[in-house]
Amino acid sequence: MNAGSYRAGFGVDLRMWLLWILLLSLLSSVSAGADSKAVTTTLTTKWADTPLLLEASEFLAEESQEKFWDFVEANENIEGEHDDTDQAYYDLIVKRASALLSSVQVNMLKFALSLRAYSSTVHSFQQIASNEPPPTGCSAFFSVHGEKTCDADGLAALLKTAPERPKPYLFKGDHKYSGSNPDAPVVILYAEFGKPDFQRLHQVITSKVHEGLVTYVLRHYLARPSGKKVYLSGYGVELAIKSQEYKAKDDTQVQGAEVNATVIGENDPVDEVQGFLFGKLKTLYPELKEQLKELRKHLVESTNEMAPLKVWQMQDLSFQTAARILAAPAVDALNVMKDLSQNFPTKARSITKTVVNSEIRKEIGENQKFFKGTLGLQPGDSALFINGLHIDLDTQDIFSVFEVLRSEARVMEGLRSLHIETPYIHDILKLNVQPSDSDYAVDIRNPAISWINNLETDHRYSSWPYNVQELLRPTFPGVIRQIRKNFHNLVIILDPTQENAAELLSVAEMFYANNIPLRIGLVFVVSDEDDIDGMQDAGVALVRAYNYISDEVDSQSAFEAVISIFNRVPIGGQLSVGDVVKVLEKKFPYVEVSSVLGADSSYDSNRKDGRAYYEQTGVGPLPVVMYNGIPYQREQLDPDELETVTMQKILETTTFYQRAVYLGELATDHDVVDFIMNQPNVVPRINPRVLSTSRTYLDLSDTNNHFVDDYARFSALDTKEKSTAVANSMNYMTKKGMTTTNRHDDGYIRPVTFWVVGDFDKPSGRQLLYDAIRHMKTSNNVRLGMINNPSADPSTETSHVARAIWAAMQTQSANNAKNFITKMAKEETATALEKGVDIGEFAVGGMDVSLFKEAYEGPKFDFLLSHTAYCRDVLKLKKGQKAVISNGRIIGPLEEEEVFNQDDFLLLESIILKTSGERIKSKVQQFGTEEDRASDLVMKVDALLSSQPKGEARVEYDFADDRYSAVKIRPKEGDVYFDVVAVVDPVTRDAQKLAPLLLVLKQLVNVNLRVFMNCQSKLSEMPLKSFYRHVLEPEVVFQADGSFSPGPMAKFLDMPQSPLFTLNLNTPESWMVESVHTRYDLDNIYLEEVENIVAAEYELEHLLLEGHCFDVSSGQPPRGLQFTLGTASEPVIMDTIVMANLGYFQLKANPGAWILKMRKGRSDEIYKIYSHEGTDSPADSDDIVVVLNNFKSRIIKVKVQKKPDKFNEELLSDVTEENDAGFWKSLTRGFTGGGKAEELKQEKDDVINIFSVASGHLYERFLRIMMLSVLKNTKTPVKFWFLKNYLSPTFKEFIPHMAKQYGFQYELVQYKWPRWLHQQTEKQRIIWGYKILFLDVLFPLAVDKILFVDADQIVRTDLKELRDFDLEGAPYGYTPFCESRREMDGYRFWKSGYWASHLAGRKYHISALYVVDLKKFRKIAAGDRLRGQYQGLSQDPNSLSNLDQDLPNNMIHQVPIKSLPQEWLWCETWCDDSTKKSAKTIDLCNNPMTKEPKLQAAVRIVAEWTDYDQEIKRLQTRVQEKANHTAKQQGTDVHTEL
Repeated sequence: MNAGSYRAGFGVDLRMWLLWILLLSLLSSVSAGADSKAVTTTLTTKWADTPLLLEASEFLAEESQEKFWDFVEANENIEGEHDDTDQAYYDLIVKRASALLSSVQVNMLKFALSLRAYSSTVHSFQQIASNEPPPTGCSAFFSVHGEKTCDADGLAALLKTAPERPKPYLFKGDHKYSGSNPDAPVVILYAEFGKPDFQRLHQVITSKVHEGLVTYVLRHYLARPSGKKVYLSGYGVELAIKSQEYKAKDDTQVQGAEVNATVIGENDPVDEVQGFLFGKLKTLYPELKEQLKELRKHLVESTNEMAPLKVWQMQDLSFQTAARILAAPAVDALNVMKDLSQNFPTKARSITKTVVNSEIRKEIGENQKFFKGTLGLQPGDSALFINGLHIDLDTQDIFSVFEVLRSEARVMEGLRSLHIETPYIHDILKLNVQPSDSDYAVDIRNPAISWINNLETDHRYSSWPYNVQELLRPTFPGVIRQIRKNFHNLVIILDPTQENAAELLSVAEMFYANNIPLRIGLVFVVSDEDDIDGMQDAGVALVRAYNYISDEVDSQSAFEAVISIFNRVPIGGQLSVGDVVKVLEKKFPYVEVSSVLGADSSYDSNRKDGRAYYEQTGVGPLPVVMYNGIPYQREQLDPDELETVTMQKILETTTFYQRAVYLGELATDHDVVDFIMNQPNVVPRINPRVLSTSRTYLDLSDTNNHFVDDYARFSALDTKEKSTAVANSMNYMTKKGMTTTNRHDDGYIRPVTFWVVGDFDKPSGRQLLYDAIRHMKTSNNVRLGMINNPSADPSTETSHVARAIWAAMQTQSANNAKNFITKMAKEETATALEKGVDIGEFAVGGMDVSLFKEAYEGPKFDFLLSHTAYCRDVLKLKKGQKAVISNGRIIGPLEEEEVFNQDDFLLLESIILKTSGERIKSKVQQFGTEEDRASDLVMKVDALLSSQPKGEARVEYDFADDRYSAVKIRPKEGDVYFDVVAVVDPVTRDAQKLAPLLLVLKQLVNVNLRVFMNCQSKLSEMPLKSFYRHVLEPEVVFQADGSFSPGPMAKFLDMPQSPLFTLNLNTPESWMVESVHTRYDLDNIYLEEVENIVAAEYELEHLLLEGHCFDVSSGQPPRGLQFTLGTASEPVIMDTIVMANLGYFQLKANPGAWILKMRKGRSDEIYKIYSHEGTDSPADSDDIVVVLNNFKSRIIKVKVQKKPDKFNEELLSDVTEENDAGFWKSLTRGFTGGGKAEELKQEKDDVINIFSVASGHLYERFLRIMMLSVLKNTKTPVKFWFLKNYLSPTFKEFIPHMAKQYGFQYELVQYKWPRWLHQQTEKQRIIWGYKILFLDVLFPLAVDKILFVDADQIVRTDLKELRDFDLEGAPYGYTPFCESRREMDGYRFWKSGYWASHLAGRKYHISALYVVDLKKFRKIAAGDRLRGQYQGLSQDPNSLSNLDQDLPNNMIHQVPIKSLPQEWLWCETWCDDSTKKSAKTIDLCNNPMTKEPKLQAAVRIVAEWTDYDQEIKRLQTRVQEKANHTAKQQGTDVHTEL
């Protein structure tokens, strides 16, 4: 015993001793250098910090408006309810919210507050308030139809006059107080709840609501916004290692780098360096803290020397990294994956020493076959699935993932509260219950259809083959097989007097005449009065003529006659009786016309059938065309469209028939039409109300013990509980009496539940009930319940039938009750009851009449009161309105006259069975619950699943193996869990993003997590050349003193100091961010020269509003159409141009409500807005209102139409837009202010527009020199356009001073790379892309010519000459590469290979200087062509190596280039020295032979460069001194105040 403990003690001592030795030996070699260097990045909003309390309320509003108001009223005034620390405030919010939320949802709330996801929602209300604008001196105020006040007395006065003013526009996200009277004036309260002001005004207004005097809407408004900003998360930061082949670093010293050094965290849990776990060592040996710090620093420095690896060492890095991750314990595996992938460049060397065992390799290989087969993933690809839903990491940001989590949590909690066991929950989730988009068809086997031809019996088709096997014979694609079977049936239902009748019939004739295998039928819908004279009514005349000819001759001749009749009708005219008479007389000269057409015609047999068939099928407004019974959409009825769509359908259906024949479902002796009409999508009647895809559902996912027969208790429940109480109390009628007696009948779970809502004491309510009962008696799948919605206040007089039904359901056996209720639903019964006949007279055999009467005559009718309240508050019905609820889906309110009959119930049933009923039923059968509860469960689960927004189908994955090659984390037992599956290659960018996301998910919710490795073998280069951080925290973090920590940030600690880094942000698609306040060059971070920390600060400058726009008449995008975005008081804040690619446009905005319009000028002269979707205003309003209130992408669709008188005008015409003053004003937004309107003409013609891009301090220094050289050589006004996306804060601060000094204008333009255009990942290539891909949309239309001048160029001539250069019709001009410096021949890649053959003797042009004729460029859609070609070529990583140069040269055949004379661009690399003296511009090209650094070259090659450089430096110094001086003055002022 003692020996053992002695040994253990000795082990510790020995380890301690070894550690000492190690430390001492190392300390001698480590110099006491500076602390480790770091790079940090933060991203804040432009808007002020929003209170978390308000953000939490918006989270609750997404759950339900009830919860929002409960939360508001629980926190009317929280001052003094918490001690003043941030943490106490936050805890109070979470505590109050958790009273209204489940535990999973509380975690979601914490995550939402950490993400600040609702900050934009709160701020959008702030922006709406600022448009009001707020009255002065009010911290909260009412707005009553546009008039404002901030006290209670003022409110009363404004309410009196409110009806005279129009009601304000309410947005989808507005919070309406429940119980508001919809007809009363709207009062909007702008306030910050939680403050005393709010409490005061809220009490005033709620009392008014209870009196029914107002509709109350609350909008958040902060009277005194905080000075802080919101720190965002949910983005990635990349530190990429730059190639240092060409030195591009500026040698200017960075001035005053302000930074807070507190960022560096020392207690990182995975603090492992070369196998030493420093986190652990520090806790074990606190006394050695200093020495450990030194040791760690030494090890970090030795690791970080990133000596390049040999190719053979890299080959297996992917598998080796996976092996390292899988070797870690499951708890830490994700942390290890995060650490290795995010710091890969420094970890790679040690990873190469890892051994990969064969089991891992084998299992990954097996799984990869599966990934490829079922998920379409190649080795190295990645994917993420949450409960089977695919999350696309490229397009979905954290905000959309958060939405998925929330909606999944809702469904799982709903299923849980229905007492479904956890293992079954995932089975039920995987059921696909979404309404399929299968088109419903009606039966075409009806005598009302007059068939013109019959492929099976008509003589003209007799040479065609008859056997259905012919379908399987191979043919050329697109050939329509001619087989003598009625496979394809086209029915046209039309009113002959409508003007489009002729067009449709001519298409039918075309099909018929060209022997298309299509059976054509006509249904004429004309007047159905009994004695009508065809000599007066043209429609009736046509029908009688048709019947006469088909009786006398045949239906083909009758059809031909109809065509001749319509050929007489002038275009746009209407059919007249005369047309019919003329054709009849011509074809049948001997017949008495009036005997055929007159009132007592004998050719009148099926006239009424047509209208009856049309009404019974419910196919919608005339004319209707149906293919095999499926109605076409309205827009497909255009004659050209009809032809194409029909041919398309014939080809599509052929594949369906081929399958049926192949599987033996269809044989030659079957009747094909019967076969089609027995398909599941054929219904007796098409009711758009039933089939519509926008559906509302009751929330039935709750379990409680409340019933409707206690009205007092019922009225106190909330919406969800009321629905459950109604369901608990419902008694059902079913076919075949009591279900219990039919235990042998396996259909005893009835998957379809109908609740019929109506006033059964009124004929229309009884009719609906009667139709429902008739349907129920035909189907074993249905149970039927009733909800009363009385027209008058409930009393014994007005509720005979309702009470009789209720009493029968409560007291009688199911069969008797059913027969009795069927009697009650008949009209004669109701009339008798009203006359006072005793109810006992109607008793059916076997009924217990005395028991029934006792219930019927009882004094209580609580059930009626409860039902009335339920219809009013939950179903939102007016008194007496009817509705049908099928499995929780509300269909209604039905109009008074609307037909909803037995066929509609059948349609409803078939839809439910097809989409969800059967599937859910088979799952519920496995639970083995008793039948009533089981039917209830099917109804409730259906309502829950179907109410989810329609998403992608869930992926079923049964993976090969997860024994060796997957990280597995099991969920906590018993709780609901999310099933998360990730497939990832650990050395890819996706792994860098996925690891932190999975870590957060794991902390946030209960997960069953499996991460499968999907490695690539035989790598030939370093898979990851960058460090990466993903900024994401599962909940808000506090400091030790209880205040909020400074906000989420990306920290790169212990970075190697030798490489040159460039910093990139990877943000959600719709964010536009810009760098602010940093003195360092973020494009060239060289840590050796940094004191301790580079703090990069970014700001979210804009949220994008994107859209697609099409012209309805042509279906094409209206190229060059312009939209503006603004507010009512300032209509034009942003503007944009529509591209031809996908009709895409983008506008820069921020949270708030915005108005989208077409720009004044040509756009709104030629076009008008036709319709729009995805916006926040009704589709028919002219002003498009768009509310941006979250961080997710917002995409709208706009359709426009040319005005009738401008039909032949083009937007991009050659006429100059002289009258378009609006444009030019937008151009002079530079800092020098705009000129007067009368100077426009001269100014517009005489300005040189120069576009340039630069990134990094060195290139910005070159850019300033380029500008100076341009200005020194011209007298013409110059306007510079810079791409804002990549400019440093330093440049943006200095440029106004330079503009003032040298008198030029400038504008910063920016455009976000569209998500549909292939993304570049390398910063340099992105910048190249901006040089060429967006020329048509970066600049306003009024800019006719733009010159692009590279930043590293020096100009020696007046650029006016280049601007006025004749391009001879080409859209742009470039200078060809010089050929004169012979020693560089080996580097001229365009002289051989691909380029030599592609250019075919043309020159290869350099992209450092070019001139673009934007008018021509836009007119020939050059931008769209360039983007199209780029999209095709850029998928291949090896093409377009110099993107901005290769693309125009590659497109030389489609978009011609005018070659500029050689002297326009001289560069030493390619041109010989003798031509230098005539050079108009000098470019500092890289020299692939000498690799000379840019700065050195500039000084050596260009004599005037140093003078220019000094001149600008002097200006910078003056500006800096002035700024310091002002700062000093302000500083002293502050002190005097104190």
